[in-house]
Amino acid sequence: MQQLMIKSKKKSSRNKKIVITLALSILFTLVFGLTAYAVNIYPLDMLGIESESEQMATTVQILLILTVLSLAPSILIMMTSFTRIVVVLSFLRNAIGTQQAPPNQVIIGLSLFLTFFIMTPVITEVKTTAYDPYMASEITQQEAFDAAKKPIREFMLRQTYSKDLNLFLEISGKDAPETYDELGFDVVIPAFMISELKRAFQIGFFIYIPFIVIDMIVASTLMSMGMMMMPPTMIALPFKLLLFVLVDGWGLVIKTLITSFG
Repeated sequence: MQQLMIKSKKKSSRNKKIVITLALSILFTLVFGLTAYAVNIYPLDMLGIESESEQMATTVQILLILTVLSLAPSILIMMTSFTRIVVVLSFLRNAIGTQQAPPNQVIIGLSLFLTFFIMTPVITEVKTTAYDPYMASEITQQEAFDAAKKPIREFMLRQTYSKDLNLFLEISGKDAPETYDELGFDVVIPAFMISELKRAFQIGFFIYIPFIVIDMIVASTLMSMGMMMMPPTMIALPFKLLLFVLVDGWGLVIKTLITSFG
């Protein structure tokens, strides 16, 4: 019996090694294939880099492409409505006091779909004015980039406070431009992020008010009944959930978020 157990353990360990080896080989193949695909799509001339050695140029190109690909999701999130939505939904969960309900995956997923819903007009404009003409060879690559930046910049500037914009202009030491089209993304993006956080905190403040009132009523009631050892949060949570459901809280919050970008 011991020999059979030893043989079965050896077989299982051998099978695990085979599975791990296959998984690593598949992962390596995918990474290598994606890198090669990215190198073919984005030639070195687009990056504006010239190198004496072809090998060195390829290495630098791969590093830059991998860096851009790793930072692209963060950059896109910072330039869209995602920040305000995810912060407000996090405030809502904390105000209700449900801790991990809804979980982070649900909040992030809902925020992504709402971001796509809000950003659809901007995406459509970028596709119409930049992507489609470029694919039809009607404009150059640089003209496509300039055309794509315009609707994104207009969206961010509509949501940005002039005070925040002037703050980053002052910090950077740049003079105020005559038109908004002359503003660079190095100034627009941080100003947009600060403005988004301000609006998210303002919405979060109004979300907290009714739930704080429920906490105060429950706490004062328990004190008057002499039940000082009973945690008020345990009694207040069902009332918070009931109130939130009765007033259609999710619909109100989502509607407020979407209309705040109008």
